[in-house]
Amino acid sequence: MTPETSPLSAELLALAHDVAGQAAQLLMERPSHFDLTEKSTAIDFATQMDEKAEALIVESILRARPDDGIVAEEGAARVSKSGITWVIDPLDGTVNYFYGLPGWNVSIAARDEAGSLVGVVAAPTINSLWHAVRGEGAFHNGEKIRSTSSISLDRALLGTGFAYDVADRTEQIAMVASLLPRIRDIRRMGSAAVDLCHVGMGALDGYFERGLKEWDWAAGALVATEAGAQVAHLGDGARKLTVAAGAGLFDELQAALAGVQI
Repeated sequence: MTPETSPLSAELLALAHDVAGQAAQLLMERPSHFDLTEKSTAIDFATQMDEKAEALIVESILRARPDDGIVAEEGAARVSKSGITWVIDPLDGTVNYFYGLPGWNVSIAARDEAGSLVGVVAAPTINSLWHAVRGEGAFHNGEKIRSTSSISLDRALLGTGFAYDVADRTEQIAMVASLLPRIRDIRRMGSAAVDLCHVGMGALDGYFERGLKEWDWAAGALVATEAGAQVAHLGDGARKLTVAAGAGLFDELQAALAGVQI
């Protein structure tokens, strides 16, 4: 937060920080047994912890700001009366969480008519807290971050993710197969929000994934763009391709992905 931060942005950021921290602490108390709720496919599921974290986040936000809207992954929805809508992924990286792998996170953004205004991504298993306010830069654990700016495709380390619907993976495999001989390497972390934040801090040079929902990218994309990266959602419908990269790589990566033949 800077001296120029508006009172509204400061309020929203403080609330997002507080609520994300509470949810992350709740999730760190990982249960020995999971109740799984199947979603779009047998391998797309929510746990009782996704639902508990969402309830905590939504209740805390509406207690503080009862006129705000809500869009959340596990179904909470509320139309805004204030002009501010919260976009919430209470547990981004559920599969990582279920298997006891690091990198899962709590992703919270607040948007107005112009898009994401503040964003917070809390990933306690990798000791990382990212935040951004529109027009004021992006931060990791309180330190300002910048994306890479002069990496060519043949030296780029890229992140990606795969769809829950295995029928959609044919195209994703083709993208990976096309890119692998032309880049440094690919990493598959298991969390869109953290991948986008890693682009923002230069831990990844670029990232691409098809089929993300708003709650997957709302906070992470703000962190990436405020850190100097470019982020675009290409195509139409539910299978849009999200591409993020530093300014020096973005056009080359986008062109490489557009040229993939299925």
